[in-house]
Amino acid sequence: MPASPTTVLIVGSGPTGLTLAIDLARRAVDVTIIDKAPQFPRSSRAKGPNPRSLEVLEDLGVAEEVLSAGSAPLPMRKYRDGRMIADADPFGAGRPAPDAPFDRPWLIAQWGLEEILRTRLAEYGVRVGLGTELVGLTQDEGSVTATLTGGRELVARYAVGCDGGHSAVRRMLGLTFDGKTDEEQVMVCGDVEAEGPDRGIWHQWFDEDGGVMLCPIPGTRSGWWFQAGPETDASGSPVPPSLESFRRLFAKHTRLPGDLLTQATLLSTYRVNERMVDRYRVGRVFLAGDAAHVHPIAGGLGMNTGIQDAYNLGWKLARVASGRALPDLLDTYEEERLPIAARTLDLTSERLRATMEAIRKPGGGLDSAVTPQTYGLGDGYRWSSLATGGGTDRLRAGDRAPDAPCRDVATGTPRRLFEAFTGPHFTLLGFGPGTAGSLREAAEAHDGDLRAYGVDAGGPHGLADDGGHARSAYGIGPDEGVLVLVRPDNHVGLITSAGDLEAVDAYLNGAALERGWARHGG
Repeated sequence: MPASPTTVLIVGSGPTGLTLAIDLARRAVDVTIIDKAPQFPRSSRAKGPNPRSLEVLEDLGVAEEVLSAGSAPLPMRKYRDGRMIADADPFGAGRPAPDAPFDRPWLIAQWGLEEILRTRLAEYGVRVGLGTELVGLTQDEGSVTATLTGGRELVARYAVGCDGGHSAVRRMLGLTFDGKTDEEQVMVCGDVEAEGPDRGIWHQWFDEDGGVMLCPIPGTRSGWWFQAGPETDASGSPVPPSLESFRRLFAKHTRLPGDLLTQATLLSTYRVNERMVDRYRVGRVFLAGDAAHVHPIAGGLGMNTGIQDAYNLGWKLARVASGRALPDLLDTYEEERLPIAARTLDLTSERLRATMEAIRKPGGGLDSAVTPQTYGLGDGYRWSSLATGGGTDRLRAGDRAPDAPCRDVATGTPRRLFEAFTGPHFTLLGFGPGTAGSLREAAEAHDGDLRAYGVDAGGPHGLADDGGHARSAYGIGPDEGVLVLVRPDNHVGLITSAGDLEAVDAYLNGAALERGWARHGG
């Protein structure tokens, strides 16, 4: 059959694949996204985005819908021998900060998040090709050829495997998935229907020999996430999950009637996996999300790390595909994200150990998995070849660019820095009056790629930092003049002095971002 062309083929339509597809589509990149499933899964699985992923979703234009469809994380109630002994709210003291508008993760069923992302993707004219399984993958210097079920071929300039822990793309690339599976730490999971328990609480019953956790699924009347240590048979092997086994586990650990559970779906047995690839890229094919790394569930970082993989890769693929950057830019995806995956694996493993120790004692619970590190706001790329220039006492190149409330000088209306960043462009911030000329010249020289904003730079336009929040977040004194170049994924690329337009030009016209890449092959 004749091959169909596309610029980027995405295999897998979970949150990682959908995030990447939206990011490419909004940059006018021709994208095709396929999934072998015959219909969209009604799986709640991951419990929702963390604060950094919410920032990504805000940039993609869907954060308000996600917040509306979900709920804030609930207080956790811990029981022992069926009796309530402690409440904990690990997020109760949190408040949005000027530099970080999202102070906590958000609960939303994965199917709900995926519906929102698919709707956003459809606004760009792109829909998921269901029932389309990848059965073969080859590549040459100029393209990737995907063989699909039924013998159809699809030719793309690039392909990305976002197809989960059992990734067909990873297998076809011949990459190893090094790590371990802990057969001793097993959990049974599912979505259940239940009447009776308070839906304003995340219930956690723990005993000496196991436990049951029940968390209400937002957007449902009686749906719950059910997690428990499994029953075992005479040989000590886990009993496959079922409504009947869930009822027995529920009655055993809660001392409540098991028939309060009326339905159980999406049944699965979870084993702790700690695995990752040693390469994110093979030629024109990339991996993202669980296809590249799987972690213990403690801290809820699996889906979030995948969303943030996609956010890092999207702008780079788009710039190379559109001729605005050298292909070398794509090497920085692995350079930046592989260390994040390794760090995340270490963090989640440590949080799992802490949680398992906590629940052995009365009053312990899943709040032990939560630390500020699980919010994702501290993840940066200071080691990256895309992090150049100096820094301040608060910020260095490669760091996540902070938010701050400002005022639009021309209109007098409030405007956050994140609003200035929103979109597929680079952003140049100029702090202080000495930056006005550089901002004007940079905007003219890089029209279409760059938006420039003065912060207390004088004149009738730009932003006023009335509360001093922007200067505080960026570590810039009231009398200093500083230029800060922010990448399209809202990480700092460059920090330099007020008049150093040459450094800005060198960054945007440098080897990684050079136009005219076709002369070098693309």
